[in-house]
Amino acid sequence: MNVRAMTATDYPEVGRIYQQGIETQNATFRTKVPPFDYWDTHHHVHSRIVAEEAGRLLGWVAISPFSSIPAYAGVAEVSLYIDEDARGKGVGTVLMQAVITSSEAAGIWTLHAQIFPENTASLKLHKRFGFREVGRRERIGQLAGVWRDTVLLERRSEI
Repeated sequence: MNVRAMTATDYPEVGRIYQQGIETQNATFRTKVPPFDYWDTHHHVHSRIVAEEAGRLLGWVAISPFSSIPAYAGVAEVSLYIDEDARGKGVGTVLMQAVITSSEAAGIWTLHAQIFPENTASLKLHKRFGFREVGRRERIGQLAGVWRDTVLLERRSEI
């Protein structure tokens, strides 16, 4: 497995994997993959990482700013998606380690995530990397007409 920086030319495959997550209805409130220009504007340029094998993307991770307020410049939200055929094979572990290293090198001191409680694999992965549950938002949004909760997690850098 090769881990490298994501490029704009990866976005069709990033979008394909993102769509798989959307279809589970347990990964995001989004109902369609945004165009690259929108996605690009809303994610940090650093810490965009893909895992690939034999020329096929297995998964991706990227972080987005938490806020435009300068005091929060070192806080970012993690988005991590794994191709359905690559789940359970260590891709998430490799990508999470890579994004932690990359984000810390870029001055990010807190990573946070909002995860549906039903997404037990994602919760387990985040907790394995030191994310701790800091709260739960009950009925924070609707997806397909159903009110959903999210679990709030955060990880503070040790450097």
